[in-house]
Amino acid sequence: MADFVAAIDQGTTSTRCMLFDHAGDEVGKYQLEHEQLMPQPGWVEHNPLEIWDRTQTVVQSAMNAKGIDAADLAAVGITNQRETTVVWNRHTGRPYYNAIVWQDTRTDKIASALERDGTGETIRRLAGIPPATYFAGGKLKWILDNVAGVRQDAEAGTAIFGTIDTWLLWNLTGGTRGGVHLTDVTNASRTMLMNLETLQWDDELLTILDVPPQMLPEIRPSSDPNGYGHTGARGAFSGEVAITGDLGDQHAAMVGQVCLSAGEAKNTYGTGSFLLLNTGEELVRSSNGLLSTVCYQFGQDPPRYALEGSIAVTGSAVQWLRDQLKIIGGAAETEALARTVADNGGVYFVPAFSGLFAPYWRSDARGAIVGLSRFNTSAHITRATLEAICYQSRDVVDAMESDSGVHLEVLKVDGGVTANKLCMQIQADTLGVDVSKPVVAETTALGAAYAAGLAVGFWSSPDELRDNWHEAERWTPQTTPEQRDKGYAGWKKAVERTLDWVDVS
Repeated sequence: MADFVAAIDQGTTSTRCMLFDHAGDEVGKYQLEHEQLMPQPGWVEHNPLEIWDRTQTVVQSAMNAKGIDAADLAAVGITNQRETTVVWNRHTGRPYYNAIVWQDTRTDKIASALERDGTGETIRRLAGIPPATYFAGGKLKWILDNVAGVRQDAEAGTAIFGTIDTWLLWNLTGGTRGGVHLTDVTNASRTMLMNLETLQWDDELLTILDVPPQMLPEIRPSSDPNGYGHTGARGAFSGEVAITGDLGDQHAAMVGQVCLSAGEAKNTYGTGSFLLLNTGEELVRSSNGLLSTVCYQFGQDPPRYALEGSIAVTGSAVQWLRDQLKIIGGAAETEALARTVADNGGVYFVPAFSGLFAPYWRSDARGAIVGLSRFNTSAHITRATLEAICYQSRDVVDAMESDSGVHLEVLKVDGGVTANKLCMQIQADTLGVDVSKPVVAETTALGAAYAAGLAVGFWSSPDELRDNWHEAERWTPQTTPEQRDKGYAGWKKAVERTLDWVDVS
């Protein structure tokens, strides 16, 4: 009898395997970090072979620690850092180049050229997203144009492309010995290459970005009873298990937070922050700098769509305080240090290290700390960092309400930053709405497990998932509307100071 579902959660800084029971409770976990490669300013890369090696290790370690084997698993789900791009040789299994990470800005001139030649609006109309360094299509074009031999091999069908889910699926199901070349609708929707209405690769978009169609994976639903293949006896799971769930990390978090009805929203605080609003079967086009994206698709049901605000730097701003400024020794210290001051002392920090994502989409922006005086200390900068996380989320919520006409009543939150109670209180204060954290905070992995388990009947329906959701903590606004507006006005002034810093023409 299979008692558990496994989830592989491959993130920007680490890879983990988590095991869940029928109640949606975590029963096992193992996690490993991988190296962040930054060969030039603005360039961020990962070694795909290291990620695959880490994946095998975390799967084996999580299962060994729990004392289970493949027969104990009903299914496997995968969730992943989304736009990160890999191109590899289908015959050798070797990547042609490191994975280009979603944070990487080397494609700024590609994105600018698409806007200048008038194809930006076509991309928005068909793919629901703007030309930006964020998305996989530009990264793929850069590899095709700059890495020797890739375009020739792509034309011949030897070089194949995928986001990290596709890379892992291919390896988990046999790699050069018959590995599947697949992705799901949520990951495909982040490439600038998929038509949001047909859920298929779009010929016009492929022509715009000059991508050979034969290098693209087949697109499947996020929860697929037909599956994404099986793990093998010699693979990471040391046995045959059906892989039946695949979602990009933020879409998985929507499922894990059980935001399955139109009007429900969540914010995941990781390296960046990602706020999604479920718009149901309606594809809502944004007029305010948000992304239209697939939220998820279960089997042959119609896809559910979402509006998304993607924020490049939130949790990684805290890492910057630790690793570059050395103000703190670890993320946990930020709360105590920030509480030593009553407010930000007039300091605002806009962490536009990779430009600004939603709702601004300004690749010319760069980070700035403004409002400094001799009075200010490291505590003020630390508090300003926590506030930056929350103000960026308010930017997105305001745009979301304008686009959808839906007034947010409560924001469900998850991710590492939610351990910082002060930050979550600041979030409630800046938004003016309650902030709610679930008992199971690892909602990204849980969502991947839910998608996989639904496909094989481990959970019978989404209603079972709703029954599993329980609130752990809630923060209620403690500021007045006047205080809220004054603080936000200072933030908007600070954002203006970051613009037009880099020439991307």
